[in-house]
Amino acid sequence: MQVKETQNEGLKRGYAITITADELDAKVSEKLTEAQPDIEMKGFRKGKVPLALLRKQFGQRLLGEAMQESIDGALNKHLEETGDRPAAQPQMKMANEDWKEGDDVEVEVSYEKLPDIPETDFSDIALERMVVKADEASVQEALENLAKNAQNFNDREKGAKAEEGDQVVIDFIGKIDGEPFEGGTAEDYPLVLGSNSFIPGFEDGLIGVTEGEEKNVEITFPEDYQAEHLKGKAAVFETTVKAVKAPADAEIDDELAKQFGAEDLDALKTQITERLEAEYQGASRAVTKRALLDALDKAVSFDLPESLVEAEAQQIAHQLWHEEHPEVEGHDHPEIEATEDHKQLAERRVKLGLLLADVGQKNDVSVSDAELTQAIMNQARQYPGQERQFFEFAQQNAQFRQQVQAPIFEDKVVDHILEAANVTEKEVSKDDLQKSVEALDDDA
Repeated sequence: MQVKETQNEGLKRGYAITITADELDAKVSEKLTEAQPDIEMKGFRKGKVPLALLRKQFGQRLLGEAMQESIDGALNKHLEETGDRPAAQPQMKMANEDWKEGDDVEVEVSYEKLPDIPETDFSDIALERMVVKADEASVQEALENLAKNAQNFNDREKGAKAEEGDQVVIDFIGKIDGEPFEGGTAEDYPLVLGSNSFIPGFEDGLIGVTEGEEKNVEITFPEDYQAEHLKGKAAVFETTVKAVKAPADAEIDDELAKQFGAEDLDALKTQITERLEAEYQGASRAVTKRALLDALDKAVSFDLPESLVEAEAQQIAHQLWHEEHPEVEGHDHPEIEATEDHKQLAERRVKLGLLLADVGQKNDVSVSDAELTQAIMNQARQYPGQERQFFEFAQQNAQFRQQVQAPIFEDKVVDHILEAANVTEKEVSKDDLQKSVEALDDDA
């Protein structure tokens, strides 16, 4: 077997691999000899079938297997000896397309190798980490928002007409063709007008009612209503209005705190402060991470595999095109060409991706099974009632697990680099942090 280099330009590599006919024949004989003890054939005892007969019956199939194994073995041996790591699956093609049994096999192999990543002294990278404290005004604003969410309703004056946003307490009986239908009756039902929580048209029919009023509200069930027997049916709801209440924000006091699981108002303020500062820390980390990646992009330079850059640029162009044309859901659209801007962004992403992967590998950064499982469970919670099916899908789909694992790995590598970098903290206002976060979106 011979391996001859045919290309060595930058990261591109090309080789001509020759496997002699004798080597192939020996490989086939080896396979036949290995299989012979287990083969049974009419007229022969198990394991006693002559090799010549086995070759006649199985030789062609084994020849193909021997050829593929020999080529793969030659390439793997070459990669082990050179230390090359192909950026993508190597391309192979037969050089002698008119090959026939008894000829040598000549194969052309080409690939781009992953570059050698230079060592970087991360302590030379100077960064600022923005720190924001939750001030009293922010805590008070959060308390006021909670009070609105915990909205109370107070009785309106006698004779007051219900307005949108008011709550009416009602009894009702729904009838179709004069007969009550299942699920159409309720007592002391609190309904906020304008909440769109009831059948379309019902809430509008109660605008202007007063306490004690009896009113028949006529509606038609939508054609896509979930109950099959009610779809498109006209109905009358015989309704009695028992109360009309106006919305009122809850008081900011211990009672409000208890509604949100805190012992008292001070405890609720502490919880809000911690939550706000956790949000600020998350935003600050995003800004710091971008600054770190910008610094790494400037500080580190190495050759990039053209195939990876081209694929990434095409993906970026395709994604942006679909964002600009949300009405196109499939891929039945004109061919999308990557621009120079797409290529520049692709070069940055490929460079940083290779760099972070290299840093992670050299420093034994990994994502544990527990971390991956927790991340999948967090995503599963976004599908209430289908958590189990989602989790089973993730367990059976290696590509999906890789998609979940990739950002976890990246963040762990970023944390590793930040520990070594020269990071100083700077206390800033919430507005300053917000401007920095908005700038990230502008630059994206």
